[in-house]
Amino acid sequence: MKEITQELLNSFRAPAFPGSFFLSFEGIEGAGKSTQILKLQKYLEDKNFRVLILREPGGTQFGEKMRQAILETKNEITPLAEAYLFASSRAQLLSEVVLKELAVPNTVVICDRYIDSSLVYQGHSRGLGVAEVLNIHNTFPLNLVPHLTFYLRIDAETSEKRQKIRNAPKDYFEAKGIEFYKKLVVGYDLMAELFPNRILKLNADVTMDAMTMTITEAVNKLINQNKNSDLEEDI
Repeated sequence: MKEITQELLNSFRAPAFPGSFFLSFEGIEGAGKSTQILKLQKYLEDKNFRVLILREPGGTQFGEKMRQAILETKNEITPLAEAYLFASSRAQLLSEVVLKELAVPNTVVICDRYIDSSLVYQGHSRGLGVAEVLNIHNTFPLNLVPHLTFYLRIDAETSEKRQKIRNAPKDYFEAKGIEFYKKLVVGYDLMAELFPNRILKLNADVTMDAMTMTITEAVNKLINQNKNSDLEEDI
């Protein structure tokens, strides 16, 4: 497998649009991403930010069609094909939506899943290799990453229990079973170690309000750091 070099890691950066922010949420099924995203949207809108919520794969006409094709298939897709399909959807989303929206001042784009899902699902859990997935993304605009990623961590057993309560039909990945989910948890933990300055690892087996408070505090810190940075540049 290819090596994860510091040079490769350094090629990834957050978009540079002063006053606008790119955020993502990650975690296995049942972690509570959707709930926390909606709560953060309301919080930010109350602070007079424009907020756009996107999902991956999806967010564009092309991406939504690809999402349907991947998640509804009953046939096995090779890990390499999966990685390129998700990267294709992501490239379109960045060019068609994310970069244009972030160029509008005072905007926050929140993405439900992003590059870390590819690194974890295809790179780690499907055995393609994390470095391989990073190399697929090592060109603009795919080398753009969020300013902050919230990794909502639950174990595979908790995920399975929550999915049974929800009782929704299982998609392509959900149908792979608990052993696959255990690999995903390990993969996400590894990504939190690999990108400690970007990924905030949170115990999602706490109360909803406690989780919301932690997330809003982190977002406030990011916003204030950005304001202080802008002030220093003006001095």
